[in-house]
Amino acid sequence: MLSKIIVNKIAVHFKINLICFGLILFVFPVFAQQQILSLEDCYRLAQSNYPLIKKQNLIDASRDYTIANVSKLYLPQLNISGQASHQSETFSFPDALSSAPGMVFPEISKDQYKIQGEVSQLIFDGGQLRSQKEMAVANADLQKQQLAIDLYSLKSRINQIYFSILLMDGQLKQNDLRKEDLQLAVDKMVAAVENGVAFRSNVDELRAELSAVESASIEFKGNMDAYLQMLSVFIGKTISDASQLAKPVELASSNEIKRPELNLFTIREKLYDIQEKRLQSDYLPKFSAFFQGAYGRPTLNIIADKADFWYIGGLRLNWAFGSLYTLANNKKLLNLDRQSLEADKETFLFNTSLELTQQNAQVEKYRKLILEDEKAIKFRASVKESAKAQLDNGVITVRDFIAQLNAENLARQTQILHRIQLLQATYNLKYTSGN
Repeated sequence: MLSKIIVNKIAVHFKINLICFGLILFVFPVFAQQQILSLEDCYRLAQSNYPLIKKQNLIDASRDYTIANVSKLYLPQLNISGQASHQSETFSFPDALSSAPGMVFPEISKDQYKIQGEVSQLIFDGGQLRSQKEMAVANADLQKQQLAIDLYSLKSRINQIYFSILLMDGQLKQNDLRKEDLQLAVDKMVAAVENGVAFRSNVDELRAELSAVESASIEFKGNMDAYLQMLSVFIGKTISDASQLAKPVELASSNEIKRPELNLFTIREKLYDIQEKRLQSDYLPKFSAFFQGAYGRPTLNIIADKADFWYIGGLRLNWAFGSLYTLANNKKLLNLDRQSLEADKETFLFNTSLELTQQNAQVEKYRKLILEDEKAIKFRASVKESAKAQLDNGVITVRDFIAQLNAENLARQTQILHRIQLLQATYNLKYTSGN
């Protein structure tokens, strides 16, 4: 009975451990996969984490408030005014009319007062309020597009940091391979010293070179940690190791320009169109309905010379022609602004095309250099292996071996640099073109 209980407990524990192991196998790859960030992920995180992104909601809110304020001008407008006055002279009926015997004319009081309210309703404004709304929307679009340009410029900074991390990581790994070669040579030389076929100075020279390699590793690691911290601040996510970053693939070249600055030029052109429409609305007539109600003395019937209520209602026309004097010149100014904008756009496209030409040349240069690096590495590796055998046989000195080892390491480090530079050049090309 006891043995059966023990067997059952063991079975239960085995099932629990099997389930836990299965969960680990399932969850860990998913978790590890979530930790890998691509360059595009860093772009997205950097833009969402950058403090400037907060202006997005502020621009939208400002636009909505402006449009709401303009819309309220369509509502009935209420105006209340009051006045109390004393005047030195008033209209005199006896003086103005021929006096008849026995007729008594009223006198108008020199003390006058009134409180008045007016309600007016806009009927036709020539399109001014519509233009104000369009202007508010266009200005908001302009600010948002400028914000998009500022956020887009983050990509260039992320590129610099991201590829610097990959470069430091690649150079660090190559330095570790160099360290392994040196450590192997040190171990062999120590054995040779113990067997009396080599000098202690040979070991010391190799160990001195090994120390220099360790110093290089410290420098590479320090630089990489600094770049990792910078990237972490930009994206708002802690990155502690280069293995958490995916190595980008080389991109195909493209000279088609799709930069956000082009949208900015389009929005500015739209603003000039709205301003031109607004010039036309300035000289159109405006119609409104109004109603005035008041209490005071005198009323509309000034002869009564008493305090009472009165009102006036009707339609009001306002047609100002002063804007016609400057209409032609204002249109010419807008045309000059359009020409200036077109010149700015052409300049931007010219400079961008020139930069793309230069970057395409750099991409081709790095591709050719990498091919030459492959040849150099092949020859340097062969010479190093030969030098290693010669050192084992005592044909060459330790210094000669270190020179060949360093030559091969330099060739490999140069290739690592050129490969990262090629990747960065293709992504800089993508940034410049906006594709």
